[in-house]
Amino acid sequence: MHMEKGLHQMVEIVMGRLCKFLSASVPVLLIVMTLNVSWAARPNVLIILTDDQGWGDLGIHGNTNLSTPNLDSIARQGASFHNFYVCQVCAPTRAEFLTGRYHPRTGVSGVSQGQERVNADETTLSSVFKAAGYATGAFGKWHNGTQSPLHPNDRGFDEYYGFTSGHWGHYFSPPLDHNGEFVRGDGFIVDDLTNHAIEFIEANRTQPFLCYVPLNTPHSPMMITDEFYEKFSNALPAMRHRDPDREDLQMTRAALAMVENIDWNVGRLLGTLDRLSLDNNTIVVYFSDNGPNSFRWNGGMKGKKGSIDEGGLRSPLFIRWPGKVRAGTEIEKIAGAIDLLPTLMDMADVHQPLPKPIDGLSLMPLLNDPNTNWTSRELFSILRGRVSVRNQMFRFDAEGRLFNIGSDRGQRQDVSAKYPKIAVELQKLARQYREEMDVEFARNRNRPFHVGFASSTMLPARDGQEHGDVQRSVKSPNNSFFTKWKNKDASITWHVDVANAGDYEVIVRYTCAAGDEGVTMRLTAELRGESVRFTSATVVEVFDPPLYDKSKERVEKSHYFVKDFQTLPLGNLHLPEGECTLRLSADEIIGKNAIDVHSIQLVRK
Repeated sequence: MHMEKGLHQMVEIVMGRLCKFLSASVPVLLIVMTLNVSWAARPNVLIILTDDQGWGDLGIHGNTNLSTPNLDSIARQGASFHNFYVCQVCAPTRAEFLTGRYHPRTGVSGVSQGQERVNADETTLSSVFKAAGYATGAFGKWHNGTQSPLHPNDRGFDEYYGFTSGHWGHYFSPPLDHNGEFVRGDGFIVDDLTNHAIEFIEANRTQPFLCYVPLNTPHSPMMITDEFYEKFSNALPAMRHRDPDREDLQMTRAALAMVENIDWNVGRLLGTLDRLSLDNNTIVVYFSDNGPNSFRWNGGMKGKKGSIDEGGLRSPLFIRWPGKVRAGTEIEKIAGAIDLLPTLMDMADVHQPLPKPIDGLSLMPLLNDPNTNWTSRELFSILRGRVSVRNQMFRFDAEGRLFNIGSDRGQRQDVSAKYPKIAVELQKLARQYREEMDVEFARNRNRPFHVGFASSTMLPARDGQEHGDVQRSVKSPNNSFFTKWKNKDASITWHVDVANAGDYEVIVRYTCAAGDEGVTMRLTAELRGESVRFTSATVVEVFDPPLYDKSKERVEKSHYFVKDFQTLPLGNLHLPEGECTLRLSADEIIGKNAIDVHSIQLVRK
């Protein structure tokens, strides 16, 4: 790669000298030719991230319950990391991947109600590649901020299509976000996201591109087309979880079908690279964001999603780059999501000073030679003050036990008495890490939501706080709406930080059942608990659509409820600069309930 860089620099120098001897019109052509040569040498990057797919949900890892030939091919044609670790849940992994820093440093502490947001002063992989001249696009689940300046379009992505929440409640033609605008999806969501990623690749095939495809399955709801589910609908998986009594077979069947759909779509992406003759000049990266979302076969490891044991943290990582990464490379050294930013910068020869220190290491030396001398290191995981530490041989768990992962991947035998010095050292490192991260968590606690950084800001129910008898449609806030508003003393609040003082048009997305119309909704701006300004409007139009059809949900007792919402203009509200509380209330309850609330939108005048 370095030799190629020198060759292209030489070409530029020679052509620059030739320009001195040619007419004034020729150098323009030569400069364009030079840029094209440089662009041709610069690799494209395709990153595929799946959601809640465990290490064991792959044929190449020995699972005979399903077939994943396209995903497996990335490993066979490139490198496979046998000890690659992410976080126990979605948003922290995405933050570490995008920034190269442990997630508490970035402002991320959870998955919803603002805890999932990467701070605006963090540098992202996408912003680095965009600054280097790459066309950048993301297609799927973002989960690191919704409001500008945290939206994907503000973090270095020219093109974005997907949803910014932690999960989505429906997978067939759902409402989505296209560059900050509400749109309706087209068909099964993973197929749709892949279609848009393919269109992006085709549109940018003549220049270097970074295409990030964070697919949102097999995360629940366990919705999948009949085409992929038919194979598994009555199947009895041959390979089961290590504690079979804990396995929900319906969940397993749905997950396997969803993974086979992922594999098909990944095949479409790889086929596009091949069809456009881009495969040899494209780095392909594939990994998952945490362990499996149910107890199913996972190589006998302990734990699943939400656990900081091996089963909750170990992820596949495959990296393919024909001619640069030797096919079939297997790497045993431990690595993590924090390593992907420096690795991709190194592989693409994209060098930009990073304003903050990163925790990750470039894995390029291992990709070149898996047996190279490698610095001893530890990787840390934290969950509600509990820390797990992994070094090359051992895992020190959150209960203070030590396991030799090389011989006991399932963490069944505590060997702390056999290796007391190692246990003490890892315990000390765990304590130091916890203390350091506690400072970060405290620093980022109670952050307000950004308003006014862009011309329009949406504040969804996910980011609000209910008061009184208002309820969420589901327990998990991510894709919820507020409902059962029966009392005028109830309200919903959003704690916000207004970047630009001024007048904002207020729009509420609502539903209203027949007989409940006539209620007057009021949005008030409060400073230090005192109301300073308000705007209001009366609900005139009944809008009470049915919930989306859930017939393709493959598990019983699905707790996801999604419906369409209507817009209600509330008028203009003057907002002061700085922090305040926005409170949505009802003057009187006319019928049985006030409105159901999806979000409020603030449009700067």
